[in-house]
Amino acid sequence: MAERKKVAVIMGSDSDFPVVSAAVKKLKTFEIPAEVHVFSAHRTPEEAAAFAKNAASEGFGVLIAAAGMAAHLAGVLASYTTLPVIGIPMKSAALEGLDALLATVQMPGGIPVATVAINGAENAAVLAAQILAVGDAELAEKLAEMKRQMREKVAKKDAAVRAQAEQL
Repeated sequence: MAERKKVAVIMGSDSDFPVVSAAVKKLKTFEIPAEVHVFSAHRTPEEAAAFAKNAASEGFGVLIAAAGMAAHLAGVLASYTTLPVIGIPMKSAALEGLDALLATVQMPGGIPVATVAINGAENAAVLAAQILAVGDAELAEKLAEMKRQMREKVAKKDAAVRAQAEQL
């Protein structure tokens, strides 16, 4: 099998790391190599652009970008690469992340950013894995196993609740 593509997990501020770390952990469960960086769309735009421009040639297959408030990071990265970009809008004190959500999803034509829920780092990792799994049967099987396990957990909970209901 060919070497698996990497996923970049980029955040606009180091304060995003406690949330974004869930994406890194989830990627590791799928054995997807990940690199973590802090780039600011406004404070380090040249660095962010250079990273995005070179990401494909550096072995990346997907970029995940977490940003709050103005949340331009995912769009800036997407404008400089043809790789899929997944945005994680980060919750903020002012508007609870709604501002970041809107800034992340409202992209101009030709610059798509797939967007997960506010603080949805784990789903960003799963979506990245699903994108990479299109050409990776082993990864696709790991995703299928994850879904089987989720289904089994719900079935057990269903049985437990039905048993409790019968006791009423």
